[in-house]
Amino acid sequence: MSKRDYYEVLGVNKNASEAELKKAYRRLAMKFHPDRNSGGEATTAEKKFKESKEAYEVLSDAQKRTAYDQFGHAGVDPSMGGHGGHGGPGNFSDVFGDVFGDIFGGQRGGGQRVNRGADLRYNLELTLEKAVSGTTVKIRVPTHKPCSPCRGSGAKKGSKPEVCTTCGGHGQVRMQQGFFSIQQTCPRCQGNGSIIKDPCPSCRGSGRVQETKTLSVKVPPGVDTGDRIRLANEGEAGEHGGPSGDLYVQVAVKDHAIFTREDNHLFCEVPIGFAKAALGGELEVPTLDGKVMLKIPAGTQTGKLFRMRGKGVKPVRGGPVGDLMCRVNVETPVNLTERQKEILQELDDSMRAGGATHSPHSSSWVDGVKSFFESIGLAK
Repeated sequence: MSKRDYYEVLGVNKNASEAELKKAYRRLAMKFHPDRNSGGEATTAEKKFKESKEAYEVLSDAQKRTAYDQFGHAGVDPSMGGHGGHGGPGNFSDVFGDVFGDIFGGQRGGGQRVNRGADLRYNLELTLEKAVSGTTVKIRVPTHKPCSPCRGSGAKKGSKPEVCTTCGGHGQVRMQQGFFSIQQTCPRCQGNGSIIKDPCPSCRGSGRVQETKTLSVKVPPGVDTGDRIRLANEGEAGEHGGPSGDLYVQVAVKDHAIFTREDNHLFCEVPIGFAKAALGGELEVPTLDGKVMLKIPAGTQTGKLFRMRGKGVKPVRGGPVGDLMCRVNVETPVNLTERQKEILQELDDSMRAGGATHSPHSSSWVDGVKSFFESIGLAK
């Protein structure tokens, strides 16, 4: 079957410019691309896609276009004695990169590929006081920065990178087998799209040099372990003048000798003596704002939780300030003198005489144990 005229395939006249050829091919490629067609139309669309690609590949090449204008298909089809052909890997790469690079943002021929620098992480330890109140800290970060002598290009001053002739500056080569193509990193330039024949002596062609920089980090009030602070563009410098990555400061709050944090609340254990727990009174307790007096009612038991509102942490993302929870821990007297032991024994004898009046929980517990033993037949 004879082939259609390439100008007719693209819908352009014979004196069409390169820009008009590219515009026509782009329109047809988008219309007949296999990913955009399915069902019964897929086979027809695939044929038209191949046909338009073949036409553009020939007419976009000045030498092939001249041969085609003079001899028709015989001038460019190897099977008909022509020169060039349209299925070679190098030509396909040129066509794909030239046209679809504009559509999908790919790199076009002639440029040097640049890569964004890597993101960095810095672990920052803070005391609870600094994390709650907020602070500004200075940190030293080892990183890479753009090389000054070559301005990040990697080429020696006075020279510049040359476009890789293997991939035409794309950094990728494509091998086509029938309708399918395989994309690979260019083996000559390693995906950079350019070759540095005369590297910069300062950076040895990388475009970057190592340094340790000092940064000021503003820590907002209320941060907690696991929170991250992002410093834009303070990460690794990109290769060959590419944009820098970001620096993420990872917060870790140290354990505190008195307080334990849970979300926006603070907890602390408050030891009190036996006499104060029984008689009641006031006790001085610490907060992050200073000392306050905590009123202890008479008969306070171990584990009793007292809430001090607004003495906790203000959330970093907004919201009400948390509370301070003081958990009472009644201490049993130790290292007693003989006289103190006598006094406690007298007190115990006196309270025993009062029964459940002085120890309601103990009495109810004893009654419960008796009932349990009776239920299983162990009561005496």
